[in-house]
Amino acid sequence: MTPARAKRAIGVGKAVAPLLAPYALAVAGLARSRWDEHRARKLGVSPDQLSTYSGRGGALHARISRAAEALVELDSADAHATGAARRFALDTRPRLADLAVAVRAAEQMPTPRRRTAYRAISGELDQIETALLIHLGIRT
Repeated sequence: MTPARAKRAIGVGKAVAPLLAPYALAVAGLARSRWDEHRARKLGVSPDQLSTYSGRGGALHARISRAAEALVELDSADAHATGAARRFALDTRPRLADLAVAVRAAEQMPTPRRRTAYRAISGELDQIETALLIHLGIRT
């Protein structure tokens, strides 16, 4: 590359950049919205709620809130609101609250301990979700 070619490239860049900038911004915005939709789909929430579940424990917080919503539906649904289902909902709500506190506490831990805590919390959530499905009449 010679100095003359470099000057010519800079001159062309100065002329073309203002014309291409709006298109580049539009493409960047579209890419960002697609990425946000993908992350929201992975967490099982709407893209509007994505900022609520950001951070290291965001996925676990999303699972906990979805399980809490399912407990409310289980407790209020006439078809599934048996005595055992209501007892399960009453017993599980404090457990979910404890798990949410554990996730927040684990966010401050060093990485190896945080990963271990997250695995334990995820195991507890797996058990809760399996029991919830059973109470909803879905066999796993």
